[in-house]
Amino acid sequence: MSRRRRGYKISVNMARSLLIPFSWIYHGFTSLRNSMYDNKVLKSYRFDVPVVSIGNITVGGTGKTPHTELIVRMLQDDFKITILSRGYKRKSKGYIRADEKSTVADIGDEPKQMARKFAGAASMVVCEDRAEGIRRIMEEDKADNQMIILDDAYQHRSVSPAVNILLIDYNRPIFEDHLLPWGDLRESCKESSRANIVIVTKCPPDVKPIDRRVFAKHVGLLPSQSIFFTNFEYQPLKAVFEDGDSEPNVTAATQVLLVTGIANTKTIEDYVGTKLSKNITHIKYKDHHNYSKKDVAKISSSFGALAGGDKIIVTTEKDAMRLNEIDFSPEIRRRMYYLPIEVNFVFDDEHKLKNEILKYVTEDKRNYRLHTTVRQF
Repeated sequence: MSRRRRGYKISVNMARSLLIPFSWIYHGFTSLRNSMYDNKVLKSYRFDVPVVSIGNITVGGTGKTPHTELIVRMLQDDFKITILSRGYKRKSKGYIRADEKSTVADIGDEPKQMARKFAGAASMVVCEDRAEGIRRIMEEDKADNQMIILDDAYQHRSVSPAVNILLIDYNRPIFEDHLLPWGDLRESCKESSRANIVIVTKCPPDVKPIDRRVFAKHVGLLPSQSIFFTNFEYQPLKAVFEDGDSEPNVTAATQVLLVTGIANTKTIEDYVGTKLSKNITHIKYKDHHNYSKKDVAKISSSFGALAGGDKIIVTTEKDAMRLNEIDFSPEIRRRMYYLPIEVNFVFDDEHKLKNEILKYVTEDKRNYRLHTTVRQF
């Protein structure tokens, strides 16, 4: 690390340390809320349908969407699946079932991504109130093999899922972090005890079994909890627009304009720099960025300024959902691509994860019908 970068990191850490008192206050509120759910002061409802929740404790960038897609692909042959999301940063309100005409403004960028990817195989619904969303889904999709997957719902405790899956970034472990606003934790790392399954994401490919045991120990894994380790594999470039060139000829001389609006850009930066080209110009925006006319002009002018004719624009799959709705010039439409992501298991235990989920779903459904009552609306 350079002296300049080291100095910047120290100054940022010092500035964030001033927020420690606010972090204590935040801890008080989150602890009180969780305690009220734990002691049944606030109600958490079960439904007569299997519900799988996927979420995190860390703010942003743990890979919720790729892992939600993984679970859908894993279970879509066994269940009629509906994915339920709040539709973060959408401009609409209430319950919306996605269709082929749904835009990012209607349902959000990640829901649009999943709706397009699983069209005909799974349904996509957005609703701020997850319990209300589940009720509506159950009314509309009556089926014996129905399943609902909650995207980004670890803190949404008004619904008690059959399976609670917690994602932890290997590079930002929760046991080394702090609560907001001092750190990036939404709630205490002790709340990892609510998870049935823990998935450690973005792992290096050379993780050893001993690393697995050490990480599990630091997380404070309970005997009843299982842990898995995954990383991401980028797939071949795909055209953002239907009229784009399907197979770009990328060489070491290719000029790449990288456009991102995600929380953590290190993974895609490393991949583009090592697998595509080192000639990179990066335009970086905040997570879930809503591209304006000014942004479009900047992207267009930056692309035009790249030397030579051998040049392309590369973005993320999530950003592609937004950029696809923008009227770019024909040249940019032909040369804009996104990098799809798929989840890879470090220890080749995908089948074990599926069995774990099915075990909880089966046990929960049996116990639920014996001992609980469906919430009445």
